[in-house]
Amino acid sequence: MHTNMKYKNSLFTTLFNDSAVLLELYGALGGVTLPPDTPIEINTLENVLYMDFYNDISFEIGGKLVILVEHQSSINPNMALRFLLYITRILEKKTQSGTLYSRKRLTIPNPEFFVLYNGTEPFPDTAVLRLSDLFAKSKDLGLPEKEHPLLELEVKVYNINEGRNAEIVKRCKKLTEYSFFVDKVREYQKEGYDFEEAMKKTIQYCKKHDILKEYLEIHGSEVLNMLLEEWNMEDAIAYARKEGREDGIELGIEKGRFEGRVEGLEKGREERDTYFLELLGQGLSTDEIKQRIYSERKST
Repeated sequence: MHTNMKYKNSLFTTLFNDSAVLLELYGALGGVTLPPDTPIEINTLENVLYMDFYNDISFEIGGKLVILVEHQSSINPNMALRFLLYITRILEKKTQSGTLYSRKRLTIPNPEFFVLYNGTEPFPDTAVLRLSDLFAKSKDLGLPEKEHPLLELEVKVYNINEGRNAEIVKRCKKLTEYSFFVDKVREYQKEGYDFEEAMKKTIQYCKKHDILKEYLEIHGSEVLNMLLEEWNMEDAIAYARKEGREDGIELGIEKGRFEGRVEGLEKGREERDTYFLELLGQGLSTDEIKQRIYSERKST
């Protein structure tokens, strides 16, 4: 299904949809301090669904840098390729077609790419994903490998879970509060509360302790709906994966149809979970499945 959407409905993207906050975020990620009046232009791909993807955050700093940031709860090894598609689309929108054939040399903003990870699976504090890691090997054709890739893109991945990359997180107040919020929800879940109750208690706790307070007081019910939709999906997928491992259920996709059986899923979730598994069987990551669901729900 191909639809246009005006925004990606997630807590992360709405929290950071502000110029001052983005300037602080880049200061934390880049380890720099920029003047508060540095011009920021938000150019997130939010009005055009591009090849079934839309990015979380993209912004330009002073016309010199373009920063793309993705938030993920699971690491996708293909992020460098996805960022390549994003930056190509952004530069295409910035560049008039006629100027590409001009004798005058163009100047384009210098891009930087970041992934902020806060999933539950073990992951180091930092990592780098490279486009060249995805290239097929020339030696399989009997050809020598190039000394250096002729096309490269590097993505810096930061683990922003509570207690990780403290120096980066503490330099951006919103990032600190967001990290705490997510950790608090998980803490309540470990105490035995279900998703909804854990989120409600977290919202109450954070408002009481001045953590994302202003945002939660204005958007509290929206936040609850966003996170219920997002995290219930992750829970369903994780549950289905576990069942698949334990019971030997195999996922198969032929002509776009889901084949196989998923037993033990509670009544009322079977149709939705089957669809999640179908997308999972197609090789989509958790974040890509979220994007597909958000897009389809917005179109209905």
